[in-house]
Amino acid sequence: MSDKFRNLNALFLIALINNTTMKWTILVVCLHLCRTNVDCASGISFARSYGNHMVLQGAPNRAVLWGFAHKIGDIVHVSLNNHEVTTTTVVAHSHGGSSGIWKVKLPAQNSKGPFVIHVSSSEGSATISDVLFGDVWFCSGQSNMGFKMNHVFNYTEELNEAAKYSEIRIFSTNRHTSNTSLTDLSSVNHWYLPNSTSVGNFSAVCWLYGKYLYPHIHRPIGLIESAWGGTIIEAWSSHDALAKCTTTGHRVNRAAQNHPSVLFNAMVSPFLPMTIYGVIWYQGESNSPHADRYVCQFPAMIADWRHKFHQASMGETNETFPFGFVQLAGNGNDTNRGFPDLRWAQTANYGHVPNAQLPNVFMSVAMDLPDFHSPYGSVHPRDKQDVASRLVLAARAVAYGENGLDFQGPIPTKFTLHGSSLTIEFNQGNSPIEVRSDSGFEMCCTHSTDPNYQCPTTSGWSVAHMTSHSSSSITLDVTSCTAHGMHIRGVRYAWHEGPCQVKHCAIYGRDNDLPAPPFKHHV
Repeated sequence: MSDKFRNLNALFLIALINNTTMKWTILVVCLHLCRTNVDCASGISFARSYGNHMVLQGAPNRAVLWGFAHKIGDIVHVSLNNHEVTTTTVVAHSHGGSSGIWKVKLPAQNSKGPFVIHVSSSEGSATISDVLFGDVWFCSGQSNMGFKMNHVFNYTEELNEAAKYSEIRIFSTNRHTSNTSLTDLSSVNHWYLPNSTSVGNFSAVCWLYGKYLYPHIHRPIGLIESAWGGTIIEAWSSHDALAKCTTTGHRVNRAAQNHPSVLFNAMVSPFLPMTIYGVIWYQGESNSPHADRYVCQFPAMIADWRHKFHQASMGETNETFPFGFVQLAGNGNDTNRGFPDLRWAQTANYGHVPNAQLPNVFMSVAMDLPDFHSPYGSVHPRDKQDVASRLVLAARAVAYGENGLDFQGPIPTKFTLHGSSLTIEFNQGNSPIEVRSDSGFEMCCTHSTDPNYQCPTTSGWSVAHMTSHSSSSITLDVTSCTAHGMHIRGVRYAWHEGPCQVKHCAIYGRDNDLPAPPFKHHV
C-alpha cells in the first residue's frame, strides 16, 4: 500500500446505481480501518521517519529501527539484504491504543550499502530499499535554517551539481505543532536523493553543511531538516528543559507555533529513537529581545536533547553528541542591543565554544556576513556557503576530532590597562592576527569608583580607536576616558547588529580567514 494511504482514518465506497424506474444509492462506509501508522495491508510498518533512500547511522554506533504492528507479542524478524540479523517482539504502545510498537538495534554497520531492509511478522511485512549507513545530522531552528537552497547566492551553479552527491540523502519535516509529545510524525514525508529540485527546496545551511563535510569523512550523510521561521527556543524545548530555567515576564499573543514545547513535541520528539551523529542549529533572532533568558535556555535545551536522544535510542545516540550552531549574522538594524546580547548568550557568556557550559559544542561566527540588501530581508543573508564552510571546519575539529585545525578566529585572552592605553592579547592558534579595520571597539567610561560597576548595554559606551597592533595583540587609546577623570570599566568588540561590511570586521586569523567573535570584558 502506498504511503498516502497510511494517513487515512477511513475508506469510503459509494456505489451509485441507476435503473429506469428508480434511482437509489447504496453507501457502504468502512470506518476505522487504519487508525494508526500500521500498514493496513500487512499489519506492520516502519515509523514515518524511515523510508527508501534514507541514511542510517553507521558504526561504531548501532542504528535503531522501529515501527508499528497490530499484534502485541508477535515476533518481528529483521533482515538486511535477505540475511536475518535480529528479531524483536511487538510491545504495547506506551500511549495506549490497540496497536503495538516494535523496536530493534541493528548490528553496527561498517559497510555503507546500499541495503534492502525487510521486516516481517505473522501479519505481514514491510520493506525499505536503497538504504545507506553513514552519519545522520539533525538540522533545526528558525527561518535561517529553513532558508532554501534556491534562494542563496549562485544557486543555479549549486543546484546543477547537487546530483553529484548521491551519498547525501535529505529529509524535510512537515511543520506541525502538538501540545503533547508525539510518538511518530503527524504526516508522511520522504527521503530524497539530491537533485536540483529536491535540494532547491531544502535547507541551504543543512545541505551545504553536508556537502562540505562529505569529502572529509568519506561516508554517506543523512540530513534531516526540522525548522520553522519566526520561532522561539521555548517552542523547541521540552517541558523538562524549560523547567531548568527561571524566566520572568509573560509573552502575550504568541503564534500557535511559539507556545512552549509544541515544536519539540511534534518536530523533534518523533526522531528521538533514531540514532543520530549530531545536531546543527540556526536560531535566536526571535529570542533576541530576551537574551538574558537564552543564556540559560540554550544550554538547557542542548543538554535535554542529548539526554532524550540517548535514552530513546536505547543508548546508541551518544549522550554528549556534537552540537553546532550559527552565531547570528549581521543584520540591517545597526543597534547595540538584541542581536549582540543574543550572540553572547549563544556562547553561555564565554564568547567562544566549546566551554565548560557548552561542551562538545561548535559554532560558525557569521556577524561579518551581512546581506543588507537581501530581497528576503536583511535578517536573511543569502551567503550560506561561508556560514556552512565555517561550521564544517569547526565540526571537523570538535565533532570528528581532527587534529591540527585552526577552527576558530582569534580569542581575547588578556586585557592590560597602562595609563591611557588598553592592550588586548589574542590566542590565535597557529595563525597570527590580521587587522582589517580599526572600528568596532568600544569602552565603557564612568565616574563611579566602584571596581565592580557593571556597564549598561545601551549607554556609557564610546568609540575606542586602535593605535597599534602586532601579530598577537592590539592596543586601544582610552584617553577620552582617563583625560576627563573617568574610569574605564569595560571594553567590547563588534557589539552591533551589523558590526561591519562583508568580511571587513577588525580582527581575523591571517591563515584561516576566520573573524574574532564578538566579546565584552570587565576591566
